[in-house]
Amino acid sequence: MAKMRALAGLLVAGCLWAVAAAPVATAAGRAVLPLAGPVVRGFDPPDQPWLSGHRGVDLLGAVGTEVVAAMAGRIVFAGTVAGRGVVVVSHGALRTTYLPVRPLVSVGTAVQAGEVIGRLVAGHPCAGGSCLHWGLKRGAEYLDPLSLLDDPEVRLLPADASGRVAALIDFRDAALSGGQSVPGALSRPVPGGIGSPFGPRLHPILHIWRLHNGLDLHAACGDAIHAAAPGRVVRVSSDPESGHRLEIDHGTLGGHRLVTIYLHATGYSVHVGQTVRRGEVVGRVGSTGLSTGCHLHFAVKVDGHYVDPERFLS
Repeated sequence: MAKMRALAGLLVAGCLWAVAAAPVATAAGRAVLPLAGPVVRGFDPPDQPWLSGHRGVDLLGAVGTEVVAAMAGRIVFAGTVAGRGVVVVSHGALRTTYLPVRPLVSVGTAVQAGEVIGRLVAGHPCAGGSCLHWGLKRGAEYLDPLSLLDDPEVRLLPADASGRVAALIDFRDAALSGGQSVPGALSRPVPGGIGSPFGPRLHPILHIWRLHNGLDLHAACGDAIHAAAPGRVVRVSSDPESGHRLEIDHGTLGGHRLVTIYLHATGYSVHVGQTVRRGEVVGRVGSTGLSTGCHLHFAVKVDGHYVDPERFLS
């Protein structure tokens, strides 16, 4: 039962995926998974092309595992981008991408579905270890790679799924209990970088040293604020220090209660008791409360205690 509850926590956090995607028509023939690992992070495109999001899916695998072409096609890129190995396969109007990998093919090579194109290397950490990021594009548009599979209702769990899921549960439980990172558990609620990190700091308005219990994320006034994970709204309020405040309960993760908090918004478009999806717009960035300018203060509580949100972001 404990493992089942932990598995439910993984599902609540949106990090183990059983997918029912609308199929994408292709003339390249039957598609296969490029790596036989569970999907630990699914397709989560941004509302606008210039915003952050997850433009593919992450498949858990061991470093050194063979990566295969998802469909028949031709290699159009095999090299490094920003220090990471990447292979791109053209399938006519569609292209699939695979990273980080050590390419075992060269540009111009024709490949069949299931043919080895590289080996997984470290460089894309995820919950449970290392992942292959598998992407799909039609022109400039990102699509869900899982939509290529023959059966859109397929449950993407390999034969040894129970062992892999147990390993994920154990990893997260140990990571949370030991104060380590659990990357990918939460999506970034706004695309900007960190202006002020978690930890002690001199408050810019009150001019006293105290704990900064979250991250200040760069964002412009009016930018959309996205839910960092699926969950239920448990508080929408306003006070002189926080300004407009939102709290979302994401249930249990590795046996620990996880809540995210969003401050200083112009307001929120959700209400207490409402269920939200990962990436759903829940409000707009503002500068309410004790704030020196438009930004999002993003905080995370585990079992009622503030922790560094960076531990949970990809």
